[in-house]
Amino acid sequence: MPRTARVAPSEHVYHVLTRGNNRQDVFEDKEDFRKYLELLLRYKEKYQFKLYHYVLMTNHVHLVIEPSEGGGSLSEIMKGINLAYAQHYKRKYSHTGHFWQDRYKSIIISKDDYLLACGSYVELNPVRAKIVENPKEYAWSSYRVYAHGKRDMLVDEHPVYLQLSEEEGERKRKYREFVRGRLKEKEAMKGEMDRRIVYGNKAFVQEMMTTYEISEKIKQMGRQRGWRKNKENRPL
Repeated sequence: MPRTARVAPSEHVYHVLTRGNNRQDVFEDKEDFRKYLELLLRYKEKYQFKLYHYVLMTNHVHLVIEPSEGGGSLSEIMKGINLAYAQHYKRKYSHTGHFWQDRYKSIIISKDDYLLACGSYVELNPVRAKIVENPKEYAWSSYRVYAHGKRDMLVDEHPVYLQLSEEEGERKRKYREFVRGRLKEKEAMKGEMDRRIVYGNKAFVQEMMTTYEISEKIKQMGRQRGWRKNKENRPL
């Protein structure tokens, strides 16, 4: 069955994960984080995609993206961002060899409560990594946009979030409550997205599997020994 990243029709939302090669760090200092966000904005303007949620971790990045019909494809978007950032890193640190690990991973997300759950999963990465206790304490994510009204030119507030309430303050309160609930209910959704190709209700999953000839999950592969011995900034 084809890989989701190769299917990627523009009418869907995607949770995209891209990692440093061999899980190595891709951000060394604050300037690197800012550079990646700058590139995100540049390619967002170029390819006209919507960015709903994001988090930049030390050795990997999560993005929740919806390509537009008249803009770039998911493949073009990620190729542009990843190539430009890799060039920045290699110039700055005299790095040679592979920078990103293989091809990025993408998961098709349904445009309903599952999109809200996916956003919370992304923004809770720093909590799962035990970097912070509260996601609002982490600077490199979209959480404070949804939960506290931070202005961020990168983020497009999606309709599922806007439907939480017509009143802005109440909407943010409900989002904070929702994220707290996800954290308690599923231990920050640990492992929720590890093997998924599609994330949504049963009808949506079945439709995607039939339409694009993809499976719901990646087949289980043998786990490499010593995988837990890498850096603590590991949760995905």
